[in-house]
Amino acid sequence: MAEIRNYTLNFGPQHPAAHGVLRLILEIDGEVIERADPHIGLLHRGTEKLAESKPYNQSIGYMDRLDYVSMMCNEHAYVLAIEKMLNLKVPERAKYIRVMFDEITRLLNHLMWLGTHALDVGAMSVFLYAFREREKLIDCYEAVSGSRMHATYYRPGGVYRDLPEKMPRYLANNFRKPQELAAMNQDRQGSLLDFIDNFTKEFPASIKQYDDLLTDNRIWKQRLVNIGIVSANRAKQMGFTGPMLRGSGVAWDLRKNQPYAVYDKLKFDIPVGVTGDSYDRYLVRLEEMRQSNRIIKQCVDWLKDNPGQVMSEDKKVAPPKRTDMKNNMESLIHHFKLFTEGYSLPEGEVYSAVEHPKGEFGVYLVSDGANKPYRVKIRAPGFAHLASMDEMAKGHMLSDVVTIIGTQDIVFGEIDR
Repeated sequence: MAEIRNYTLNFGPQHPAAHGVLRLILEIDGEVIERADPHIGLLHRGTEKLAESKPYNQSIGYMDRLDYVSMMCNEHAYVLAIEKMLNLKVPERAKYIRVMFDEITRLLNHLMWLGTHALDVGAMSVFLYAFREREKLIDCYEAVSGSRMHATYYRPGGVYRDLPEKMPRYLANNFRKPQELAAMNQDRQGSLLDFIDNFTKEFPASIKQYDDLLTDNRIWKQRLVNIGIVSANRAKQMGFTGPMLRGSGVAWDLRKNQPYAVYDKLKFDIPVGVTGDSYDRYLVRLEEMRQSNRIIKQCVDWLKDNPGQVMSEDKKVAPPKRTDMKNNMESLIHHFKLFTEGYSLPEGEVYSAVEHPKGEFGVYLVSDGANKPYRVKIRAPGFAHLASMDEMAKGHMLSDVVTIIGTQDIVFGEIDR
């Protein structure tokens, strides 16, 4: 008799966020998964150790590079931890700006997820449509920070600067006809807030487009329904958070359960799933985009009516104004000291978490009273989700592994930090 044994094979890279940094070893019996073993360690950048060797204010930019699809949400958790330790008061306007950009970031993340998940499963068009909207939101990042991805816009005590009064426009070149250029710049005539306001009016039609293409699509449902089912109880046991937990029917969201910034002043709903399969998680994230759009609209309306400070008055943390720096020696010295030596946090420890697009993103800081942290530990949501790969994939077909990687919405920057 021939010996019958299972195949062991390396799977991928399949997902754009697991491009060679995830080594997934599958043990398969025919086409059925017997075991899925995710190996990490192929990206490791030592973010936590790097943050321990630098002054606090120099590590904000590292946070962007963790989950590089949810940049400002990572920054938010880090600056909240510093503000808690310093008992720092943040101006109301800065809080609204942060919430608005947290939700813009949620849309950026979910659009990336939707496009790539659909692409993995075999639907091409959604990817192109999702990136059409992403481009506009990335322009908002660029307008406030000068960077399209790694913004470093949040600061302990507020944000780097107020929202620009003028939205950057496309420039004329040899390839654009004048009427084409006018059409491209039509919604860029006013301020950044006007541009975002306009986006919130148009975006529901785009969500309807994704909805029409996928939700009742026979092939999409065949690929997602009853794939990777996780019960509510098991989801809690495995440390799921965010849409992975809510997809299993648990209504837990830090924006409602432990409100931070100004989330307690805003109206929005928390969508939850029923079955806990990949299709439920898709529906939850789709509805989250609608709710984020609602939040952004409320923030825009408030920000239009309430001008004011966007940075704390605490001179130990906030840099002096550029005009003062050019004319005043003390301000120049203060600026130099702040950006080289930074500030010291009182001795102690702190944990602060935000409702990141992928789940609970937390930063645990230990301070020994110096100008750099004694310890930094990042609680990345994707790490717990990837750990469930074996349980979610067991008994499914080889092609379903692609769906499961997609539904987990993993980005390796935060998993293998």
